[in-house]
This record gives sequence, C-alpha cells and structure tokens, in this order.
Amino acid sequence: MKITRLALRAALLLSVVGMALLSFADTPAVTVKGYVLDSACAFTKSLDKPISRECAISCAKAGSQLVILAEDGTIYWPISDTMPSSGQNPKLLPFAGEKVTVTGKIYERGGSKAIVIDKIAAATSK
Repeated sequence: MKITRLALRAALLLSVVGMALLSFADTPAVTVKGYVLDSACAFTKSLDKPISRECAISCAKAGSQLVILAEDGTIYWPISDTMPSSGQNPKLLPFAGEKVTVTGKIYERGGSKAIVIDKIAAATSK
C-alpha cells in the first residue's frame, strides 16, 4: 500500500513538472518595440518616452531596474529564465534612453508582463 501511494505521488510530481516544462517550451517568441527607461520613471512620471539617455543611465547605475516601455504603453520587466536568476540591466544599459526592438518570450502574472530577452537591438526608423 505504501509503495502504491509513493508511486502515485511520484507520478503526479513528474506529470506536474512535465506540464510546467511543456508550457515553458511552448511559449512563443514575440517582438516588442519600445523605449528602455528606468522603472521608477515608467510608473511615477507617466512618460511616453525617457527624459534623456543620461537620466536612464544614472538611475540604472543607482540601482533602478530598467524596463521596456512598449509603443502601446505596456511595461515589460526584463527577466532571466536561469536559476538562480540574474538582473538584466547589463544587457539593457547600452540601450538606456533609446528605442529598441526586443525579441523574446513574454510571461504574464497578476497584471504584470515580463520578457526573457533573446535579442535586443536599436530600433530602426521607418
């Protein structure tokens, strides 16, 4: 009886882990265009674009997380998909205060959106 319960628990655990891995693998990559700016300004100033490159760099160097403010006003929190996780400011700092095109996987939870950046480049003018 104990072996049966243990086997059922193990099977349940494996199926939950398997479903989680499948949902991660099935998340499609999308492309987002927007500005890189510090998270505090994105929320407290209601900006459509950064005040300046220097301001975004200064805030990031002081510890503020950089985010991507999309053209539609959506704020994307750049995250890592590695464990332990790591901050994404080093990847974003070269683009601070500028418009970018980002490709990656989007995750949503509780009204927030996050992106695991696969590629980031300065946006081209059209």
